Amino acid sequence: MKVLFVTTEMDDFVRVGGLAAVSAALPRALRPWSDVRILLPGYRDVVEQFTHIEIVGQCAALAEMPACSLGRASTRDGLPVYVLLCPHLYERPGNPYGDESGRDWPDNDIRFGRFASAAAELAMGTLDKNWAADLVHANDWQAALVPAYLAWKGAKLPSILTIHNLAYQGLFPRDALRRIGAPESSFHIDGLEFYDKLSFLKGGIVYASHLTTVSATYAKEITTHELGCGLEGLLRRRSDAEQLTGILNGIDESWDPRACTQLAQPFGAGDWEGKQANANYVRKQFGLALSRGPLFGLVARLVHQKGVDLVLSAADQIIEAGGQIVVTGSGEPEIEHALVEAHRRRPDAIGVVIGFNDAQARRIFAGSDFTLMPSRFEPCGLSQMYAQRFGSLPIGHQTGGLAETIKDGETGFLFSHPSAESFLGGVRRAFDAFRAKDRLDAMRRSAMARTFSWDLSAACYSALYRKTIAPSIIA
Repeated sequence: MKVLFVTTEMDDFVRVGGLAAVSAALPRALRPWSDVRILLPGYRDVVEQFTHIEIVGQCAALAEMPACSLGRASTRDGLPVYVLLCPHLYERPGNPYGDESGRDWPDNDIRFGRFASAAAELAMGTLDKNWAADLVHANDWQAALVPAYLAWKGAKLPSILTIHNLAYQGLFPRDALRRIGAPESSFHIDGLEFYDKLSFLKGGIVYASHLTTVSATYAKEITTHELGCGLEGLLRRRSDAEQLTGILNGIDESWDPRACTQLAQPFGAGDWEGKQANANYVRKQFGLALSRGPLFGLVARLVHQKGVDLVLSAADQIIEAGGQIVVTGSGEPEIEHALVEAHRRRPDAIGVVIGFNDAQARRIFAGSDFTLMPSRFEPCGLSQMYAQRFGSLPIGHQTGGLAETIKDGETGFLFSHPSAESFLGGVRRAFDAFRAKDRLDAMRRSAMARTFSWDLSAACYSALYRKTIAPSIIA
């Protein structure tokens, strides 16, 4: 089974959010079942990490989208990776989606329209003469138009679109339709049109053979008015037709505190001196005072969705009760500023590093007693899985993947509403557990014993691939 996995992030090369971890782990877990090949934009960080890229095809210009080349390479462990080479579009400073100040590139419609149209050509076998796909697996809005381009080109190739976060839809003015070579007839309520704008994500939801999200709970939530982001009616129709499936993400085997080389000291369940050594290291690294109280970690994208404002509103009460808080991440400037100000106000109890470093994140999970996850919504979430494996009990809002992966009162704490009062209820329960050492020990052991292997997810995707391909084989 030949699968083209289309993504704009991959941990091996470039990371903005959780999509990068999924794109690195899921295709590898699928290899026993499939010939999986990844397609990435030719960002500088991608191109520079390959010693050799073989040019296998050329994409002609389309509408206002420039011609580009398709290269093929492979990761160190032999996973085939195609790279769409167009320096004018992809080799830029900043991150994959915006400039160094965090503003979206104004030509993102062309950048990702070009990417999706090239993916369709590759899948159809017109770019690499030695390979064509049986199925395309596209991820998020940046790749969502792959199924649409397949349809516009008359290809009957099956496709799956995974929605990692419905809130990011790829919305552009109507004239983007012309810029990306989409037919005028596709701009209507049952096509790409979304309140008189062009929605890349809606295009994928309309044209893909099947839709997935990254947890079963989130698959239900996005069919509701509260979390459907204006697309709930369309998603409800796809769900009613059994064309929307929730498959929980996993985490890779490197999240093992006994073997992780990036920790201050490896440790296992019951080795609380080892965990304390990591806590001491983190406190020193963040300039916090020595303390016998609990350490709360927040490792997240610093955006409104993640409920960072709830953490800020609860900070004084956490500190007054004897706790300390360490934060790392990047995101919206106003949230970053508010966190830095909180640190300046209480440098002994609040540590903040703006930016993301994987080793630092691992040490925070290893050193903290609790991980704060008051997300307003959370399609899957990975931090709560990392935290449990490293003996940090997550405090999470009962939504999406958090509801599925945190066992309330056993491996962490769930609270019912994304409000300051409800969140503080979860924090108080954490303090109660911290003061009851036998209970804290039992909860840590239960959390660290959990497995969130990609193997189960990969088996579910493989079965879904075959089910999605089956009608085209019969045809």
